[in-house]
This record gives sequence, structure tokens and C-alpha cells, in this order.
Amino acid sequence: MRLHRLDVTAFGPFGSTQSVDFDDLSAAGLFLLHGPTGAGKTSVLDAVCYALYGSVPGARQNGQGMTLRSDHAAPGVRTEVTLELTVAGRRLGITRQPPWERPKKRGRAGTTVDKAQTWLRERDAASGSWKDLSRSHQEIGEEITQLLGMSREQFCQVVLLPQGDFARFLRADAEARGRLLGRLFDTRRFAEVEKRLAELRRAAESRVRDGDAALLADAHRMQQAAGDTMELPGLTPGDPGLAETVLAAAAVARSTARERLTAAHCRLATAESALTAADRALDDARERDRLQRRFAEARERAARLEEGSGAHREARRRMERGRKAGTVAPALELRDAAEAEHRRAAGAELRARALLPASLADAGAAGLAAAARRAAEELGGLESARRAERRLTELLDERAGLDRQERADEEAREDAETWLADWEETRAGLQARIESAQQAAARAGELAARRDPARQRLDAARTRDRLAEDTEAAAGQARAARERALAARQHWLDLKEQRLNGIAAELAAGLADGAPCAVCGATEHPAPARKVDGHVDRETEERALAEYQRADDRRTEDERRLGAVREALAAASAEAGDTATARLAAALEELEQEYAQAREAASALHAAQERLRRAEREHELRTAAQREAAVRAASRVGHRERLDREHAALEEELTTARGGADSVAARAGQLERSAARLTDAADAARAAEDAAQRLKDADARLADAAFRAGFDTPQAAADALLDDAGHRELQRRLDTWQQEEAAVRAVLGEPETAAAAQQPPADLAAARRTAEDAARRIREAASARDAADRRCAELDRLSARTAASVRDLGPLREEYDRVARMAGLTAGTSADNERRMRLESYVLAARLEQVAAAATVRLHRMSSGRYTLVHSDGRTGRGRSGLGLHVVDAWTGRERDTATLSGGETFFASLALALGLADVVTDEAGGVRLDTLFIDEGFGSLDDQTLDEVLDVLDSLRERDRSVGIVSHVADLRRRIHAQLEVEKGRSGSKLRQRGT
Repeated sequence: MRLHRLDVTAFGPFGSTQSVDFDDLSAAGLFLLHGPTGAGKTSVLDAVCYALYGSVPGARQNGQGMTLRSDHAAPGVRTEVTLELTVAGRRLGITRQPPWERPKKRGRAGTTVDKAQTWLRERDAASGSWKDLSRSHQEIGEEITQLLGMSREQFCQVVLLPQGDFARFLRADAEARGRLLGRLFDTRRFAEVEKRLAELRRAAESRVRDGDAALLADAHRMQQAAGDTMELPGLTPGDPGLAETVLAAAAVARSTARERLTAAHCRLATAESALTAADRALDDARERDRLQRRFAEARERAARLEEGSGAHREARRRMERGRKAGTVAPALELRDAAEAEHRRAAGAELRARALLPASLADAGAAGLAAAARRAAEELGGLESARRAERRLTELLDERAGLDRQERADEEAREDAETWLADWEETRAGLQARIESAQQAAARAGELAARRDPARQRLDAARTRDRLAEDTEAAAGQARAARERALAARQHWLDLKEQRLNGIAAELAAGLADGAPCAVCGATEHPAPARKVDGHVDRETEERALAEYQRADDRRTEDERRLGAVREALAAASAEAGDTATARLAAALEELEQEYAQAREAASALHAAQERLRRAEREHELRTAAQREAAVRAASRVGHRERLDREHAALEEELTTARGGADSVAARAGQLERSAARLTDAADAARAAEDAAQRLKDADARLADAAFRAGFDTPQAAADALLDDAGHRELQRRLDTWQQEEAAVRAVLGEPETAAAAQQPPADLAAARRTAEDAARRIREAASARDAADRRCAELDRLSARTAASVRDLGPLREEYDRVARMAGLTAGTSADNERRMRLESYVLAARLEQVAAAATVRLHRMSSGRYTLVHSDGRTGRGRSGLGLHVVDAWTGRERDTATLSGGETFFASLALALGLADVVTDEAGGVRLDTLFIDEGFGSLDDQTLDEVLDVLDSLRERDRSVGIVSHVADLRRRIHAQLEVEKGRSGSKLRQRGT
């Protein structure tokens, strides 16, 4: 990274525009930035940092950039910083303008805030012109950070070398060094590793304890299942040997439970033998009682059969006569069917003859058929007359249609004439309405274009009013936060001063007999200092510092919020102007009303145009209809004459065909009905003759069948005939009698039943009591056996689950041991970590070792080969090791703490450390080349020889095409360094002068 040019306007102490040409200053390699105290030397560096990152280092950044404005600047001049630089081979230009609280324009009272602005440009090497890249704060910040490869804090430590900070770094303890190195090298990921391992350790420990708790719960369940056969000592989750103790107790409980199960099996077998004998005696008694009752029931059934023997014989006689009558049943059914058919045929014949004329009432079937044929022949001769009659009807309909058309055409012609008479007046009125609506539409378009800007301005005015109130509230909150931060800082400084006053007692607390003192090195401590009442220790001071930092963070956040509100207020005020919100709302309301009226008038345009189009189409249709009506009237005259001639010819033909009937259709209907009646009567007469003959044949067959079946008359056979339900009922009674008789005979003939009847009655109650007692005893034995079996099963199940839990806990315990060991190593609490070095401290120690090696190269030259910086990982007091920094004195050969260096030695040691740190951070940032460096103060503590050596080292940086700017007010440097940037202080603001370039 190489700086080319810096332009500042109304920035810091510079009231007007000032420029710095770094190309001229860098030509000498080493240049001096000097001036009186308070002139603005550091403000030049602040301007470089602000151009790159949009903020200045440390506490000088305040109020979102509002405090960067020069108090010497004219009211109308805006603060602006422009920086040209080359980074990663690209020539860039960055311009930044912080928020600006300026007077309102147009003579209005008060101020308004303009938002911050940022521009990023790139120079095209081929054309030499500048190209705009972005105007977004966020995009420009990300682009610069990515190109430089470092944050603002790293840039301020690497490019703007603050010697005071590195002098404190040399004398700081391990914790302070760790905080600075952590910010520079961003080792948060290693701290996150430590945190993650600690979380994993806690999680693994929780899982192991949960597993032990589950194992102990299973042990208590086994103790409940085993009763008094299992004893457990007092155990808690996490106790060593818990798993082995539980497994051993479970094995003893399982063995005792199996012994009890064997004894229960023996008692159950004895009870089962007794129950078998009792059940056998009970079964014998039940069988003898059943046979005795069976024999008595059979004797009672035999007596009932003897009483009903007469009815049984009568039923058998009726069944025999019904069987004989069944042979006559087909003949009876045939005769009944023939008689029914004869009655139906005779009735149909009577009904058909009643419809005939008297002359044909007694005619036979053949005469009726001949009369029907004659009527059909006459009906066929009337078909031509029917067609003529239908055509006559059509002629009448056509004539009526012509009359209707004539009346309709006359009405349409009159209506068209009436409508066409008003056509010109109607068209003129519609065209006038269309022109009026078009003018309203144009007016509505003009008003619509004015609505959106008016609405936006009203919204901006409302936002302006709301943000004005928010600005007052945010300003009050920011003032309160500043007061709290100042009070917390003063409290911290008071405590720090009290601790420094009593630091001897704090150091004495860490002394031990025989161990050297950290201050004087003595091994004897005859009178160590003692803490007094009210002593302030490190924890109290750090708590106060933390409180101050939190208060300062809250102050920064409140001031950032105030700046954001002011920026938003400036944007809203710029958009809304100074017009009152009520006036803007009234103007918008009036505009909306005019727009609504214009829209309403314009909405009639489409309807008016549509009505005109419909009227024009109606004009065309009515004109065409008038012409078509005249044509149709001319054609109807000839058509009507043709219809009259055809009508006269048809009337003459039909008069002959109708005869005495009203019409040909009436005459045809008479003939059709006569033919149908004659045909029906002939068919009915033939059917009646056939039915009478079939009835005569059926009577003869019935008489013969009854005689053959043994009945005197057909009626006797019909009376003996059984229907299906009577036959089934009679057959059921006969079958039931036979079955009952056979069953009684079989029971009385059984030998065992007869033998049981000769024995004394069975005593079932006594046998049942004996069996119940045996069953009760076997249930008790089975219950005891089942309980013992369940106890064994439950113990086996719980033991198996316990063994599985122990196996599952094995990997968990191994994982916990492994994670706990790793967490202890990274946290520095493990016994294996001899130096109690945390992982983050280890990484920072490696970085510090690199920094010390890079710094030693320059320190060795500055100190004429006397001093060398070395990294130490030894422990200091009770703290952790890893971030120690010592200096080796070649003159004495001893290694000592950097805090023992003198003022001048501390300066060039811190300078060497700063340059070394710049090299390491540059390599860490991706190797971005830093061609321009600034070193701030500290040269006044060097003697002439050391100053020459330091300047030689700085001058040697030119070998790598670097330029170094020294910020100092030491007069001797103005003689030694010719290229100078002088800051002149004046009542109207500071000015910049370049000399010796």
C-alpha cells in the first residue's frame, strides 16, 4: 500500500482546504511531520485513517463523525477528506464527507443535517481517467478492508505506529499482552475452540451422570423385585466402582430367586397330584348321577308315548289318503285352469259383441272377419284425400304468415322513419359529451403527476417532525451516557491509583522463602509489606475497568444512535423542506379533491364513446331494415295470388272425399274404429269356442283319475288332498313319534344306565367340596410359582438392561475422559499442561515469538549489537505462561525483563517491536505490501548516537522501496531529515507546508 495524495477540508484543526503530496515526501524515503503541540500532526494521520475506514482511532471518534468538523471552517464549507493510494496494484481515490449540521437555506432559521457521503473511484492506467466504483458506505468499507487485509485496529497498530502503546506493551503483563495480540491477530477462533471443548466436557459429564443415574435406578428396581434378598450400599451417580457393585448385587439376587423358584415348582407338583385324584372322584360321581337321571327320564317318556298312541294311528291313516289324492292333483289343477280360461274368453266375447251394430250381433267368427276386411279396404282409399287436407292446412298457415310479415314490416318501417328523423341531433349531442370527457381526462393526468410528489413530501414532513422529537430524546440520552462514562472512568482511575499505592503489599503476598523477589531479586524477605484496610486488589480494579468499558460502550452506542437519527432528520428535512406539515396536508387534500372530480368527469368518456358507436350501428341497421321491408312487400303480392289458386283446387277435391263427415280425417277415424271392433270381435269368438272344448276334455280326464285312485267322486279326492303346509306338519308329527320311541327304547336298553339305576344315589356335594379344596391349594402353589418366576424374569431383564447400560456407558466414559483431558489441556488446568498455557495463549505465544524474532533484527542494529528480544514461555507468579517478553543484554550475558529498560532503550525497543509487528501482521494479512509507514513520537528520549542508529534503521527501510514518516516535534530531527511536512498553527486554523522535497 502506497499513499499518493491527501486533501482535507474543514477537518480537525484545518479550517480551509489543505493538501499533502506523499509522492514528493516519499521520494526521500524518510520524511518528518512536525509542528507545535496542538497544531494537528496527529490529525493528518486521523484523516488517512478516516478516508480508509470512515472513522478515526481511539476515543477521537465520537458522535458519528459530527465532531470531526473544524471549528475554524466557514459555515457554508462542508467537511471532506480525499485520499489517493495504490493498493494491490490498483490506483484508488476515496472521498468521505461526514454528517454535516448546516444552516437551512433560503434564509430560514435553524439548522439541518446532511447525510454522510462516500465515493470510491479507480484510475484507468490506459486512459488516465477516473471511473466511479461505488457510493455505498458498506460496499466501500468491505472493499478497502479486503484489499488491505486488515481491520482499522490492525492498520492503526501496523501503519500508524503509536510508540506509547508499544512501550506499554513492553512493560505489560501476560493478560494485557494477550488482549492486544488477540485484537491484532484475531485469535477468537482458538478461544471458541476452548469454549467448545469445555461445552463438550460438560455435555459428556452430564451424559455419564445421566447413565449412572439410570443404572442406579435399575438397581433400585431390582432391589424392589428381589424383596429382602438384595442389599445395596449407599451409591450416588459418578461414584467409582458403581457399575461393578450393581452387577455383583444383581448376580446374588438372581441366584436366590432361582432357588426359591425351584421350591415353588415342587409344591406345585404335589398340589397337582392331589387335584387329579379329587377331579377323578368328582367325575365318577357326576357320571353315576347323570346315568340315574337319564334312566328316570326315559321311563317318563315311555309313559307319555303310550298315552298318545291313538292319535298316532289316526295321523298315519290321514297321511295314506293324502298320498293317494296326490296322484289326482294334476288333473284337478288342469280342470281348474281350463274352467278359468273359459270364463275369461266368454266375457271377452260378450264385451266385443256389445260394441258392434245390431245387424252383426249374432254373426259368427267368419262373418265378423269378412266385415273387418271390407272396412280396411275403404280406409285405404282415403290416403290421397288426407294429403290434400294437410296441404290445405299448410296453405292457410302460409297465408296467415304473410299477413303477419306485412304487419311487422309496416311497424318496422314506421319505427325506422321516426328514429331516423332525430339522428343528426342525437349524434351531435354524443360528440359534445365525448369532447367534454376527453378534456377532463387530460386534467386528471396532470393532477395525477402532482399527487405522488405531494404525498412523498407530506410523508417526509411527518417523518421530519417525528425525527425532530427523536433527536432531542437521543441527545439527552447521549449526554447522560457521557456523564455516566466519565464518572465510571474517574472511579476506575481512583481505584487504580489506590492499587498502585498499595502494590507492594500485593507483590509481597506472592513471596516465598528462598524464592527471589520479582522487584529486587533478593531471596530473603525480612519485612514484607502488609495490606491495609481498604486495599484495592486486581479484581476490584478490573471490575471498575469493566464497568467503565461497558459505560463507554453504551456512550458510543447512544452517540451512534444520535448520529443516525440526525442523518435521518437531515434526509427528511431535505426532502420535505420547511413547509409546515398541516399546510402540506391541506394542499394534498385539495389536490386529491380536484383529481377525484376530474377522474369522475373523465370516467364518462368510455360510456359516451360506446353510446356513439351503438347509435351509429343502430342508424345503419334501421336504414337497412327500411330497405328490406320494401323489398319483402313487393314479393308478397305474387306469393299471395299463387296460394289462392291452389286453395280453390284442394277445396273441390276434399268436398267429394269427405262425404257426410266433417273432414277426411273424421271419415278415416270412423273407418279405423269400425275395422278394429270387427277384428276384436272375430278374435274373441274364436277364443271362446276353443276354451269350451278344452274345459270338456279336462272334466273327462279328472273323472278317470279319481276312479283309478280309489275315490268315488272327484270331489272326494279333492277333499282328501293335503296342501304343502298340512303335509309337512303331519309328516313332522309322525317323524317325531318314531324318533322319540326309538330314543326311549335305546336308553332303556343301555347296560350301564340300567346298572347305575340299581346303585344308591350319588353324593355330588361332598365330591365337589373335596375338588374345590384341592383346586384352592393348587392355585396358591401356582401363584407362588408364578411370583417366583416373574421375580426371576424381572431380575433377568433388569440385569440384562443393566449389563447393556454398563456396556453403553463404557464408550461414554472413554469419550468423557478424552474430552475432559483435551479441555483441560486447552484451558491450561490439566496436570499434563505443565506451563498452564491456554490454547489461545499458545497461538499468541507463537505470534509473539515471530514478532520478537522480526524485532530483534532491527533492535540489534539500533542498540549497536547489545540487545536482543526473546520470547519466554515461563510462568510469572500464579499466572499462566506463554506471553513473556525478555531482552538479552550482550554486555552482561544475562536475560532480563523488558520493564528494566531505560527510557531511550524502551523507545528504540518498542520501535523495533512495532516494526517487527508490522511485518508479521502484514504477512498474516496476506502479504499486502506496506510502502508507507508513520511513527508517532518518542525520539526525544534518545541520545545523538542512538538517534543516528535509529534513523539509519528507518532509512534502511528504503531498501524495500518504503517511505517512513516520523511524527515528532524534536528540533534535532528537523536538521537530520530534509523532507518535512510542517503543521503551522494559527487563529484561523492550522495549515500544511511541505519543505525539502
